[in-house]
Amino acid sequence: MTDYTEKDAIGLTEARPSNSRLYPWYDSVWLSRYEEAKAIIRTARPDALASFVDAFRILHTRPDFKVQFFEHPFDAATMEEIRLVTASLRPTDLELHEARRFGRFVVHDHPFFTELQQRTVPWVSEAVGEPVEAKYNFLSLYTSKGVCAVHMDAPEAKWTLDLCIDQAAPWPIYFSAVQPWPDSVAEAWRNEGWENNIKQSRSLEFTSHTLEPGQAVIFSGSSQWHYRDPMPEASGKQFCTLLFFHFTPKGTAELVRPKNWARLFGIPELAVLAEAK
Repeated sequence: MTDYTEKDAIGLTEARPSNSRLYPWYDSVWLSRYEEAKAIIRTARPDALASFVDAFRILHTRPDFKVQFFEHPFDAATMEEIRLVTASLRPTDLELHEARRFGRFVVHDHPFFTELQQRTVPWVSEAVGEPVEAKYNFLSLYTSKGVCAVHMDAPEAKWTLDLCIDQAAPWPIYFSAVQPWPDSVAEAWRNEGWENNIKQSRSLEFTSHTLEPGQAVIFSGSSQWHYRDPMPEASGKQFCTLLFFHFTPKGTAELVRPKNWARLFGIPELAVLAEAK
C-alpha cells in the first residue's frame, strides 16, 4: 500500500458526542437512545416498559465472562492473505474521519475481511458461549498518534475479535470486568474527569493484554470498558495495524438498531429515534 500521511492524524481526545444527550464517551449514542426510549415508554406506554427492557436481556453479557486470548486464530497462509490485502489498499480506500480523534485510518467491510469474518462465526460462538452473527468489520491503521479513549461500544459490537496484524512495538489494550448496563454508567462517570475516574477505579478490575502480530483477543465491547493509551515510542516508524470483527447474538440484527424499535415493539412514539444509527 502507498504510504499514507500522518499530518491529519492528531489523536485528539474524544469530545462528548453531539448526538448522545446523556453520556460523554465515544460510541455512547446507542445507550443514550435506549434511555430515551425508556423515558418515552414510561410516559406513553408504561405497561410496555418491562417487556421492552426484557427484550434487551440478550444483549447483556454474563458477569463471569473473561477476555479470551488466541495465540494463532488464523493459520500462516490466512495471515499472509490478510497482510497482502492490507498492503494492496490505496490511499483512496482509506476512511479519514477518525484520523484526528484516534490517529488512525480505517477501512470498513472490505470484501475479503467480510468473507473471513463469516468463517469465524462458529468458533467465535463457541468462545463466547452463545450463537452469534457477523455485524461489521474494519481494518484499523494506527499511526504514531494512535490512541483509543476509554469507552464502551454499542451492542452492535457486543462481541469483538481484535487481531493484531503488525506493529512497530507492543501496545497494550485494557479491559474492565463485565459491567451491567445501564447501571454501570452512574452519575460519577458523567462528571468532569470521568475518564480518569474509570481508569483508576479498582472496582472495575482492569486487566491489560499485549498482542503480538498474529495474536487476537475476543472481548465484550458493549459491557467492558476498554482503552489504549497513546502509542508508545519505538525506533523507526510508529504504527499498529489491527483488524476488528464485530458480532451480535444471532437473531438480533434488527433489535440493535433504534430506528426499528417503534415497529418491533408497536410503540409509534419511538419513531422519534429513527434518525439514530
